[in-house]
Amino acid sequence: MTRRVTWPKHEGWPECNLSAEFILETRGLTKEFKGFVAVNRVDLQVRRGHIHALIGPNGAGKTTFFNLLTKFLQPSAGNITFNDLDITTEGPAQTARRGIVRSFQISAIFPHMTVLENVRAALQRSLGTSFHFWKSESSLFHLHGRALALLAEVDLQDFADELTVNLPYGRKRALELATTLALEPELMLLDEPTQGMGHEDVDRVTQLIKKVSAGRTILMVEHNMNVVSSIADRITVLQRGAIIADGPYVEVSRNPQVIEAYMGTTDTALQGSH
Repeated sequence: MTRRVTWPKHEGWPECNLSAEFILETRGLTKEFKGFVAVNRVDLQVRRGHIHALIGPNGAGKTTFFNLLTKFLQPSAGNITFNDLDITTEGPAQTARRGIVRSFQISAIFPHMTVLENVRAALQRSLGTSFHFWKSESSLFHLHGRALALLAEVDLQDFADELTVNLPYGRKRALELATTLALEPELMLLDEPTQGMGHEDVDRVTQLIKKVSAGRTILMVEHNMNVVSSIADRITVLQRGAIIADGPYVEVSRNPQVIEAYMGTTDTALQGSH
């Protein structure tokens, strides 16, 4: 029997199904800009507890699709369900409070605060105390242990007292991952998490994503096929706003439409080069 529970964060909202197989579904999701169809009737299912990669050539509609999920854009047609609740018409703040949190599109860290202070600030935000800047240091000490635990989760425990501006690029991305985790996301949307990284940082962040995915669901946009092939449970390929393939990497990488879509688009061929 399906377990029905009341969403804990907001009284008066409808009940939601936290045991459903798919945490997120879109049906016929479409976004049109003055005659240009950026997202074209996309039916997507993201399985609970999986890492799901969204890939496609430049201009395929991936960023627009993420903007629809996070409500920075409203769809022209179709709907979005999260935990079996229709959230299509909700605003960005409501959707974020439900547990859909996006990271990596824009840096969410403060460069002149320490690494620990950044994570603690994110924890304050999750508790609704973001603007209590006048509180004493001692009154925030209860967040200290949780912040250190999050830093350990992304292998930054040795950098807790370092100014963020001094971190190497890959470590900054790891910190962004920690601040995202501080918001306790049920669904993490990662937008190009390894973009601009050298090989060593790519490997480190890839392993961190795999590590923090335990007990969570991740939907990620990623161009690096080495990353996608190594950690994604399922891959959806967009071209010109529409899905042309969906399935495990081995299946998708052999799809003739996918191979054709990537031909001549840079060196992101499905054989695994970045």
